[in-house]
Amino acid sequence: MTAAAWKSTACILCECNCGIEVQLGGDDGRHLTKIRGDKAHPASQGYACEKPSRLDLYQNSASRLTKPLRRRDDGSFEEIEWDTAIREVTQKLAAIRDEHGGDKIFYYGGGGQGNHLPGAYSRSTRHQLGMKYSSNALAQEKTGEFWVAGKMLGGGNRSDFEHCEVGIFLGKNPWFSHSIPRARVTLREIARDPDRCLVVIDPRRSETADLADIHLAVRPGCDAWLLAAMVGIVVQDDLVDHAFVEAHTSGLEEVLPHFRELPVGAYCEKAGVEEDAVRALVERIARAESIALFEDLGVQMNRHSTLVSWLQRLLMFLTGNFGRKGSAYRSAQLVGIGDDNTPEGTRTPVTGARIISGLMPCNVIPDEILSDHPNRFRAAFVEAANPVHSLADGPRMREAFEALEFVVVVDVALTETARMADYVLPMATQFEKAEATFFNFEYPANYFHLRSPLLEPPDGLFSEAELHARIAEELGVLPDSSVKALREAWDEGREAFRACFMEQLSNDPGFFSMAPVALYRAIGDRLPHGLAEGAAVWALCQIAAQKSPDSIRRADFQGDDPGTLGDALFDGILEARSGVIFAVDEWEENWKRVFTADGRIQLAIPELYGELDGLADEPATRSDEEFPFVLSAGERRSFTANTIIRNPAWRRKDPNGALYIHPDDAQRLGIADGGRARIVTRRGSAEVDVAHSDRMQSGHVSLPNGLGLDYPDADAPGVSPNELTRSEDRDGFAGTPWHKYTPARIEAA
Repeated sequence: MTAAAWKSTACILCECNCGIEVQLGGDDGRHLTKIRGDKAHPASQGYACEKPSRLDLYQNSASRLTKPLRRRDDGSFEEIEWDTAIREVTQKLAAIRDEHGGDKIFYYGGGGQGNHLPGAYSRSTRHQLGMKYSSNALAQEKTGEFWVAGKMLGGGNRSDFEHCEVGIFLGKNPWFSHSIPRARVTLREIARDPDRCLVVIDPRRSETADLADIHLAVRPGCDAWLLAAMVGIVVQDDLVDHAFVEAHTSGLEEVLPHFRELPVGAYCEKAGVEEDAVRALVERIARAESIALFEDLGVQMNRHSTLVSWLQRLLMFLTGNFGRKGSAYRSAQLVGIGDDNTPEGTRTPVTGARIISGLMPCNVIPDEILSDHPNRFRAAFVEAANPVHSLADGPRMREAFEALEFVVVVDVALTETARMADYVLPMATQFEKAEATFFNFEYPANYFHLRSPLLEPPDGLFSEAELHARIAEELGVLPDSSVKALREAWDEGREAFRACFMEQLSNDPGFFSMAPVALYRAIGDRLPHGLAEGAAVWALCQIAAQKSPDSIRRADFQGDDPGTLGDALFDGILEARSGVIFAVDEWEENWKRVFTADGRIQLAIPELYGELDGLADEPATRSDEEFPFVLSAGERRSFTANTIIRNPAWRRKDPNGALYIHPDDAQRLGIADGGRARIVTRRGSAEVDVAHSDRMQSGHVSLPNGLGLDYPDADAPGVSPNELTRSEDRDGFAGTPWHKYTPARIEAA
């Protein structure tokens, strides 16, 4: 028997979206029977961790939906036909818009991991229905960092771990959470090189910390004191790279007074780290040729998260680590993920919470609904997301969704959020349509991967691009004349097509918001088989060619003008089934991407001075007899990631998601290794399996993410951490949740 052909696609379980190859088989030929890393992928180069090995459990899930569902009066669901579903959903949303205003319909989603094209196509629906407010998982994690990076650089930045001398991971365990290409390979390379230094700042002795040269085991929630002390040492010991700062930054003299008298020893003591160890690390950083730093959820879902984002960048930029090999950079991107273009002062309608990068804080969603305020949200459109399970304070989130007048959920499965919807619209899976990720942050060579489908969708199912096109047609807003003109122009040639597209933009100001679905209808069926959803990428390529023409030409795409260059890039993306390098930067390019008023890095952020100075009098640790432990709610482990794999069979290790606790704490409480315990927080309680772990600090416990999901004919193993977290526990500036700092009590069950 001839072996099945290997087909290129990508893992969809974390932001890296490593290239993988798949063999299909099984009785119906629709099972992902073998999976391996794709050596042709420009970034992952054949690398893959253990997590994608059972992606077939996603593709062939018993939770899969194949027909639209409508809720009956008794609360049960009935299957309906697509024409009925599209008509009724559109009518009900339009009725809410007409009676209360489209801004009373909030949108949650925009694409899950590796499922980003729906975010582009949803723009038409959101615009035509007047949906003003939106959020997604980035607002649980990254918006404080986005705001800080926007203030300092004019947009988001990453770091070059492949070439750095010192690599620092702050609240991050890339052994399991990845986020950099070939994570485990890169970690080992740094650790094995005697001239390089791997640093981990984390309360837990993580798997990455096992490899590290330096592990600073900071007290849970005390990273701000540690980072402030590190910047204080740079300032007080004059370890500033004065040449760099003078040439490339503004605001130094405004920042210095906040650190000149900062009590370094006292702050190190509050952080629970030896002062000598902190000073030794800062000196190592100051004399290094380059440092790379990555902050992640351990600090971004913790106390003072926005302040920490500023302090770590001060540490980087005061020591000259931007715009050179091995340091921080701003890469060429097709989509500016992490760039905050929201006008300052933009707030949510009920609570007045700050909106960053167009996203309202997830934790205020219940407050924006459970109110008698005239501008409260009355309906929700949820796409490729599960906020009832994945956002803080599950009980209150359910209460809020029950209070909405209308909810529509677009997803592949009957998720916890879908069960609360009035209509559920099932979609093709990520392996049954063209898809892509916009999390492309590599440097100096950056890639984009438009993935071809592995399979045709089941009868009657289609992609989100098709859904939003049908909604636009039902609303009567899809410009048929523009679509017809674009189709004809495409057949005539690319020059004619570009001219036609620009004409539509100039003639109709509203066409910009409809452009994705117009492109999908106009040229989707003209693209190579299976790549129809890639139509919107044409516009992204044209914009990229305007912004970064030199970088694109260095990637061997040719074009005398931005239009022909953008077309060459688009064609290259269509042809490269394993992804393609679309931009090759030079390090000097970074300075062209510092989009601040004076083109220099802005060190001063006055909005954070009060919080910084307040650390001096703020207790670093709690004294709470009722809740003496700190729970990290949502630790990444070997077989946890996002929740698109609902089948509990995929977790080969720790199937019930044990509570990790230090052996001394467990012994004092009389809880055996492998036993059961009750964990109690201010929000709720749950019984959990227990595993003794000397990786934890005394007083610190953790539960994994991704558990507590219902699945047909199976108990829901483990605990959903958000049954234990509270929506009011959040960063005072960006509103990001304190999942990693949840006060808790542990009792023997």
